Amino acid sequence: MLSVEERLVQTLAEMGLTVSSAESCTGGMIASTIIDVVGASEVYNEGFITYSNEAKMKYLNVSEEALEKYGAVSEEVVKEMAVGCRRATGCDVSVVTSGIAGPGGGSIEKPVGLVYIGCAYKEEVLVNCFKFEGDRTQIRKQATDEAIKMALDLLENY
Repeated sequence: MLSVEERLVQTLAEMGLTVSSAESCTGGMIASTIIDVVGASEVYNEGFITYSNEAKMKYLNVSEEALEKYGAVSEEVVKEMAVGCRRATGCDVSVVTSGIAGPGGGSIEKPVGLVYIGCAYKEEVLVNCFKFEGDRTQIRKQATDEAIKMALDLLENY
């Protein structure tokens, strides 16, 4: 049985589509997971690790206003990241993350484990909010797995 990332690469290849990523809390894990799949070179364009707000603005055209008003870990910013990633790379599908992997950095409003994941395809932009449990590595891994699953679900249900 194929893994989710293998299914994503296969689906993208069958559809003749490409994917790019823009990652904050996952720090390149999405790109690495996809690239581990044989055939990824046919479908994976490029990726950004936009850990800082400045990088989100510079590479993904995220607005300073959205960052100030909602914060980097928000539905609004992740939506802008997803759209910005597609525009910057010319890919068909973008997959993006922003969250708090911990162990520090959380608050009552935005606790450790809070991660927003976004995907954009054609005119569709999906953003889901997750609350993952575990240590920093576990949170990042769960976010990576969910991001890849979200991209596959978006393509299969479009």
